[in-house]
Amino acid sequence: MTKVVILVLQETNTLSLAAAVDPMRAANRQAGKPVFDWHFATPDTQDVTLTSGLTIPAAPVNRIDSCDVLIVVAGFDLKRQSTPQLMASLRRLAKPNTLLAAMDGGPWVVAKAGLLNGKQATTHWEDIESFAISFPDVDTVNARYVANGAVWTSGGAAPALDMMLHLIEARHGTHLAAKVAAGFIHTNQPAPTDPQLRHLRSMSISPLVKRAHLVMEQNLETPLTIPDIAARLRLSPRTLQNHFKQTLGTTAKAYYLSLRLAEAHSLLTQTSASLQHIAVATGFGAQSSFSRAYSAHHGRSPKAARGGSHVHLAP
Repeated sequence: MTKVVILVLQETNTLSLAAAVDPMRAANRQAGKPVFDWHFATPDTQDVTLTSGLTIPAAPVNRIDSCDVLIVVAGFDLKRQSTPQLMASLRRLAKPNTLLAAMDGGPWVVAKAGLLNGKQATTHWEDIESFAISFPDVDTVNARYVANGAVWTSGGAAPALDMMLHLIEARHGTHLAAKVAAGFIHTNQPAPTDPQLRHLRSMSISPLVKRAHLVMEQNLETPLTIPDIAARLRLSPRTLQNHFKQTLGTTAKAYYLSLRLAEAHSLLTQTSASLQHIAVATGFGAQSSFSRAYSAHHGRSPKAARGGSHVHLAP
């Protein structure tokens, strides 16, 4: 029997989690015996709430000794949840004889733990370009899923289902995998190397752009000028701008602003920090300039965005 641990992070998409779990349930049914034994794990002692409102009871991953397969399923707010404690647990469980499979936002968490360095990987198409820049040591590809040795990665729910069928086939044979696929009326499986969306830009992002991204990310509170960034990279400002335009189709200045506003959005929707604090933390001199930039970028004011989030604000 294959012993599986499914690590579920906060704000995971319910369909992505179902794509990980239900194929194993179906495999047990079709086999007429338990071939998979799975247990849920959570990052810490907090219950995990999915995007649908469903709850996974707390089962801290640091209490798990070992497993045959570790599946990491995640959705949103990945940076905040990738704590040193969680990274240590992932590295401890990722033994040579353990298959590590990451789905949806899961590859970001696994990459943050350093477990994808030097490997080919993919993630959800919405994050694939920022993923490639954030993790320059990972060979990021636009694919539905990548089964690379003992570390597998996939995009969202549909590619995750494909990857689970591949797991069933690898562990328990083609016949059982075919019966599970038929049970889901999933009879026309795309190739794993098929792109998630064909309009995505190439993942051959300039190494210089990746280095510039890291410099920008480390200087959100006190933004550097583009000439300063170019000087740190020993480039001319014009060369830096050309790399951004050729690789991402935008200017270095616009990209830097988008990073700051993405951080502002995270603080706005995931914390109760004041607008003034968020403005300062993301390099805006005043709350009014932050509000104007945020509104222009996101199409609604910071107050409106916070009103639609689930953050509990203290009275």
